Amino acid sequence: MKIFKRRTFCVFLLSICCSSYISNAQVKKDPIDYVNPYIGNISHLLVPTYPTVHLPNSLLRVYPERENFTGNTINGLPLMITSHRGSSAFNLSPYQGDISNIKSVVNYGYDNEIIKPYYYQVDLDDYNINVRYAPSQQSGIYEIRFEANNTSPYLILNTREGGLTVKGNSVSGYQLLDNNTKVYIYAETDIKPVASGQVDGGIINSKNQYVQGKDAFLAIKYPAKTPVIHVRYGVSFINEEQAQKNLSREIKNYDLAAVADKGRQVWNNTLSKILVQGVDENAKTIFYTSLYRTYERMICISEDGRYFSAYDGKVHNDEGTPFYTDDWVWDTYRAVHPLRVIIEPKKESDMINSYLRMASQMQNHWMPTFPEVTGDSRRMNSNHGVATVIDAYNKGLRSFNLEEAYQYCKAAITEKTLAPWSGKKAGSLDQFYKDNGYFPALASGEKETVPEVHSWEKRQPIAVTLGTVYDEWCLGNIAKNLGKADDAKYFLNRSLNYHKVFNPDTKFFHPKDAQGKFIQPFDYRYSSGIGAREAYDENNGYVYRWDVQHNIGDLVTMMGGKQSFVDGLENMFSTPLGKGRPDFYHQFGDHTGNVGQFSMGNEPAMHIPYLYTYAGQPWRTQKRVRNLLKEWFRNDLMGIPGDEDGGGLTSFVVFSQIGFYPVTPGLPMYVIGSPAFQSATINLGNGKTFAVLCKNYSPENKYIQSATLNGKVWNKSWFSHQELMNGGKLELVMGAHPNKSWASSDSSLPPSFQMPNMN
Repeated sequence: MKIFKRRTFCVFLLSICCSSYISNAQVKKDPIDYVNPYIGNISHLLVPTYPTVHLPNSLLRVYPERENFTGNTINGLPLMITSHRGSSAFNLSPYQGDISNIKSVVNYGYDNEIIKPYYYQVDLDDYNINVRYAPSQQSGIYEIRFEANNTSPYLILNTREGGLTVKGNSVSGYQLLDNNTKVYIYAETDIKPVASGQVDGGIINSKNQYVQGKDAFLAIKYPAKTPVIHVRYGVSFINEEQAQKNLSREIKNYDLAAVADKGRQVWNNTLSKILVQGVDENAKTIFYTSLYRTYERMICISEDGRYFSAYDGKVHNDEGTPFYTDDWVWDTYRAVHPLRVIIEPKKESDMINSYLRMASQMQNHWMPTFPEVTGDSRRMNSNHGVATVIDAYNKGLRSFNLEEAYQYCKAAITEKTLAPWSGKKAGSLDQFYKDNGYFPALASGEKETVPEVHSWEKRQPIAVTLGTVYDEWCLGNIAKNLGKADDAKYFLNRSLNYHKVFNPDTKFFHPKDAQGKFIQPFDYRYSSGIGAREAYDENNGYVYRWDVQHNIGDLVTMMGGKQSFVDGLENMFSTPLGKGRPDFYHQFGDHTGNVGQFSMGNEPAMHIPYLYTYAGQPWRTQKRVRNLLKEWFRNDLMGIPGDEDGGGLTSFVVFSQIGFYPVTPGLPMYVIGSPAFQSATINLGNGKTFAVLCKNYSPENKYIQSATLNGKVWNKSWFSHQELMNGGKLELVMGAHPNKSWASSDSSLPPSFQMPNMN
């Protein structure tokens, strides 16, 4: 029986390894076979992507604990990542040799690493140990092989701040997180240990089977010559007993290959919601890797119908609706949530319901902005949860309470301070915004006196103003849907206040002081300090020039008409950094992936390449999008141009390679770009499919010559969400050179906000 299992696993492993080397001509690859978790593992400046091993939106996530792909060592073996880009809760360190100098976490040299979304393998070559791993939703399994010799192997289990208890072949315990949140573990091995307990003076003290405190750890000793130890474990945010139940429910034996195979099937079924065809294999790798990235967050933390909420510190019954958390919505409202509306409508509804639960459980009942396992961290600026609500509602999702959502969103926008990175109540700056329609800036050198303002993040007055008027547009549309005519008129009128910070002389959004005067002198590239946070946020004035997502048509007029609008876009892409890269990136660490002053590496820029269509020149969008994909999203270790915040950037890739993009979350329509594949077929979750098909396809043919939608001539650079969800085919005839007349007339332009008649 053991021989059979070993052979089965070897065949499984061979299938994993061979998929990277056998050409597509010989073997048909499934979507999961294209995923390369190493893409972006070396960052351009700030945080790299991590090669996360997990199932889609699962509570359990792990990755090798190292700074990035260049890390010379890995720090033990991970058991649980509790927050996106966070370090591991608990840690497992296999060991063989003298333990007199053992530490709570062993640093390993490593080699021969293999990572798939559902599988991990590595050689810890300093210690002649081979490791294999596979995850389930709330549990995981390790297989650890030791070089055969006369010494005993050990397992070292660590909790960074908590307690652990060993009993026979099992270990249970907890680790403290922020905000009085705990994560629990229950683990067991298939081999009975010969000794276990606290390590005192290089000796295992079996009388002390409980440890507690910072970096507390237990050592477990196994019989000499033990070649293989399997460790299976469950995790929970509720208690140790639930962690054990999660393990028992998901992993019933020590068959790692079966767990990995099931994980592979889950991933393949998930990624197959969008099927692409074409000759560019690298494009497929980039596409399916990007799609995999969008499933890292939010995570479902319902456990057998219950969940722990850090928002009130209680365990709740989920009443049949799974509870999700861990979402940096400033990054994800733009394209991750809109993507889920299309391919995961039930899951997106559950996530919005989770937002409402979080708000109901918090003291002030404010819609969260950065919900995490440990509560809402209130990072960045604006309150874009409101955008996810109206976008989902206007696209037909109805399984959440819109009235309840409205109250929470309204409270967040009107009762909480708009000052970035703050959860305090509204203060003097917020009253100024309410009275005057813009967030005031400080003059150069003026000292900050307002207590709500974060000392490092500053006021970000233009970013706050533009972000909030968009939020007010979203809120006004919710009010309109609810029949709240007065509120709708009030907030929709306020959504036009971007005019108040627009400088008609320069045609940039320009910070104003409390007296209504533009701050002078002012440079739209460099003024306002690190990250331009004294005016903007992470990006400079060239990027925020286009941050009026809900009313691009009005922005075209403000810029002087369609040609002036296009000239402004081209000027941004053509204006050089103007400083040496060390100086520029010292000031703008997030403003990466540059083409001129444009930043492909930061989310506020993602809609910008699609804006040419609003000026009747969609051929420029086609050129720009395809060039940006080629320049900045590649199948290599530096193939992500900036921080990839749980799909924040890669959702741009998914949409753009299919061939359209949700420029305005809340408006149920999509702007057409330039497809990267011969065909892309989307399973809509309603029994229908929508396909984007390219005639005269080749990877180089980026320009649309003509189009039909379900056989009807299509001369518009956009289509509605309803047309998408009805299913059918968008057929595009492609060419190597632009057809500048296609979708160029005024009747072809994408829609923007129009003030409704509220009488």
